[in-house]
Amino acid sequence: MPKLVVTLAGLLGAAMFANGVFMLVDPEAWYFAVPGVAAAGLFNQHFIRDIGIIELFIGTAYAVGIWKPTQRLGLWGIPTLWLTAHAIFHLWEVAVGICAPSVIPRDFPAVTLPALIGIGLTVWAWSNRTRLTANISTY
Repeated sequence: MPKLVVTLAGLLGAAMFANGVFMLVDPEAWYFAVPGVAAAGLFNQHFIRDIGIIELFIGTAYAVGIWKPTQRLGLWGIPTLWLTAHAIFHLWEVAVGICAPSVIPRDFPAVTLPALIGIGLTVWAWSNRTRLTANISTY
């Protein structure tokens, strides 16, 4: 597997997992530490921890996908759907006037960039699925 793919999957997995741990362990600190979160609504410990669990699963899926090539498409594709829907939702809020356009660059590193990386990883997994299956079936 190309080093870039491994690196991106590993970094995305580690970042998502670490963010999930932060959200679960100290949701109030997370709420005030992440730019724009406090401006989006009132502190809700339960909701932050709910999303923290999702982040843990997403991070784990990208990491496990590195080591499970035959399951990679699902392991990367399914969390990418969530990340992409999340990014689209943020853009929709701007489009309908809920948020100002200034939130797009602010949210980009934590919302849009993970979705774009996930899309790239999933496309790579899709385009390599036949080769991986052929290599495994010869053993």
